[in-house]
Amino acid sequence: MDKYIEKIKNDSVLKLIKPYLKDKKAFLIGGFVRDILMDKDSHDRDLIIIEDELEIFAKDLADKINAYFIELDAVNNIYRLVLEDKINYIDIAKPIENDFEKDIKRRDLTINAIAYDINKEQFIDIVGGINDIKNKKIKGISPQNFEDDPLRLLRIFRFYANTGFDLDKSLIKIVKENYKDINKPAKERITAEILKLFEGKYASDALLKMDECNLLEEIFPIYKEVKKIPSNSHHHLDLFHHLAETVKQLQTLYENSEEEIKKYLDLEKGFGVKTIAFLKMAGFLHDIGKPSCWTIEEETGRHRFIKHDEIGSKLVVPILKNLKFSKKQIEYIKKLIKFHIYPSSMMSAPDVTDKAYMKFYRKMDDCVIDVIFLAEADRLSARGEKVTQEMVDRNISNLSWLLSNYLKMKDNIKPIDKFLDGTDIMEILGISQGPELGKIINALKEAQISGDVNTKQEAIDFVKKFYNLSKLNT
Repeated sequence: MDKYIEKIKNDSVLKLIKPYLKDKKAFLIGGFVRDILMDKDSHDRDLIIIEDELEIFAKDLADKINAYFIELDAVNNIYRLVLEDKINYIDIAKPIENDFEKDIKRRDLTINAIAYDINKEQFIDIVGGINDIKNKKIKGISPQNFEDDPLRLLRIFRFYANTGFDLDKSLIKIVKENYKDINKPAKERITAEILKLFEGKYASDALLKMDECNLLEEIFPIYKEVKKIPSNSHHHLDLFHHLAETVKQLQTLYENSEEEIKKYLDLEKGFGVKTIAFLKMAGFLHDIGKPSCWTIEEETGRHRFIKHDEIGSKLVVPILKNLKFSKKQIEYIKKLIKFHIYPSSMMSAPDVTDKAYMKFYRKMDDCVIDVIFLAEADRLSARGEKVTQEMVDRNISNLSWLLSNYLKMKDNIKPIDKFLDGTDIMEILGISQGPELGKIINALKEAQISGDVNTKQEAIDFVKKFYNLSKLNT
């Protein structure tokens, strides 16, 4: 363990604060210690300090190291210090009931309950977490701990998704006995854990394990309907497993992507997680519209799902609102679901023009990479008997070219000019604000994206013509 002790001792943040902890009983615990032992980097350091006036001490420490002080929970004495770089932070808390050993035993998983005595420079492991890391096992500490905070049921699968460690059988039993309690915690907490799960390398496997334990449908009831769709001539998997496979294929595409794409997908998009997490979640939801429009052709026996992309993009909105996603995050996932067929459909057309490519790039705006990746993952996850390897290879080759072409020309793609705003259109047409105005604005935007409107005068002529035609049709 010497190399890990040295790594902690040489941590720049710990070096900064250690002089102020000399006369304290101070311990590192949780994620930072776990990540160190797994040879991973971590920026969040959790400290347990046995100190009567902890708030005063935390504020004083913040002043001394020039950090920003935040009161997270005054009742339970939990405080956060955000360092100047805005990347590293320290959470400081008292042990539960001022009892360090009891605090450790009240945690969720053994791998999250390893402590490090800062002054004695040694690990404290009273629940066997170090051994479980060595043996790649995820084990719980006590069934009662999961009843005390049901969010921990979801955290089991978040850590499974991020580590790929084996789940202890007793943990699976705990989840199966308590899965109905998962919606008791605040929705924001649930969503943060879900997205961290999707960020993990083994997210697809974790989702399947969640389903085995009945947890998935408690969070996403829509999968009860999704599971009714069987495999067919174009899909070798039933719909539920197709969606899980799409998540797996997105992970593979991410891992094999060039640095520019990986850098984009590593950007944070909310809840402290990367864009790739939101993309994989969109992948898991992209076909939820299929149960609502499922038909089987009598003559051919072919399964059809007409407009499932549009239906799914509408169905996902209340699901994400319930989970407290932001408006921007909802629009992102909604957009990916709505247009996940678009790139493959466009590239399969007999004569695709440069104008069509440009329309696609402009219409997708800052989601070009995401939509193409989703289309690729979708294709790779559907290999029914009517789908030949040649069809798959051609589709993937076309999508790869579409993405490569975008990366070459993206810096030269000009944003769409705003020739007319809502006020201008109302003055030109003599109409007031309402649904009609929204339709005209959207139609004008589409016309500009398509390259049919390129000047202000063309925009004026377009809205007049569109308005007059709509009046004739009503």
